[in-house]
Amino acid sequence: MGILNINDDSFSADGKLDSRWALERAVEMVGEGADIIDVGAESARTNRAAISEDDELSRLIPFLQGFEAAVLQAKPAAADQLFPPLLSINTWRPLVASAALSVAGDILNDMGGLPTPDNAVAAAKHGAALLIMHTVGAPKIAHTHVGYHDVVAEMKTFFEDRIRMAQEAGLDRRSIILDPGIDFAKQRDDNLRVMRELDQISAMGYPVLMPVSRKTVIGEVLKIADARDRDAGTMACLVAGALRGAAIFRVHHVAAALKVTLTLDRIGAVE
Repeated sequence: MGILNINDDSFSADGKLDSRWALERAVEMVGEGADIIDVGAESARTNRAAISEDDELSRLIPFLQGFEAAVLQAKPAAADQLFPPLLSINTWRPLVASAALSVAGDILNDMGGLPTPDNAVAAAKHGAALLIMHTVGAPKIAHTHVGYHDVVAEMKTFFEDRIRMAQEAGLDRRSIILDPGIDFAKQRDDNLRVMRELDQISAMGYPVLMPVSRKTVIGEVLKIADARDRDAGTMACLVAGALRGAAIFRVHHVAAALKVTLTLDRIGAVE
C-alpha cells in the first residue's frame, strides 16, 4: 500500500496540494510495486489544525475522478502485482467518506477508530472494504497521556467491538481489515509491544495492516529526527510484521518494500 498525500504538511514532507502531481505519483508507485494506493488529503499530525470537510473534498475529488484512467497507463513492477491497483481513501469524516466513495474507492481507511457506525454504513453502501484503526479519542488531538494495563488485550477488545458494529451496519466480515494504529494514542513501549505480539491480532482472522512507515517510534528507537531517514527501520518493522501475520504494508518507499517482500517470499519465510 503506497502512501499518497495531497497536502503540504505531512510529517514525512512527501505531499503536495496538487491533484495532477498526485495522479502522476500514483502511476509511479504502481511502477514501483504498489497493489494499493492510499490517498489522504489531511495530515494526521496533531500539531496541525483540522481542515474543513469542503477543503478535504476539494483536494480529493479531482484525484478520484482521474485515478482510473491515470493508473491504467502504469507499468506494474511485478508479475503477480494487483493491477489495476485498489484505491484506498484515508479519511475519518463520514461526510467526506460517503462523498468520496460515491466517486471512486475500493477501501475506506478510517483513521478515526470507527466511533460511530457511519463510516461502516458508507463502506457497505458503496461496496468498499473498511480498514478499522485502533485508537483512543478523536483524531487531530494528541493522546500522549493514554496508558494501558495490557495494550494488546485492550486492542483485541476494541476490535471485537468495532467488528460487531461494522457487521451490524451491513458490512461483510470479508470486507474488514484491522490496523493496530502504531503511534496513535500509544507510547513507544506500547508500539513495540504491539509489533512484537502482532500475531495475536492476526489470529483474530482478519487481514492486518502494518502501518509503521517512518513513524515516530522508529525515530525514537534509532534516534532519527527526520522522518525521511527512517526507511531502514521501516523495512525492519515490515519484516517483523510479515513474520507475525501482517497482510498489507503501508509504506512511503514502495520500491524497497517490494524488494523486501519478494525476498521473504523466495526464502519461504512467510506463507
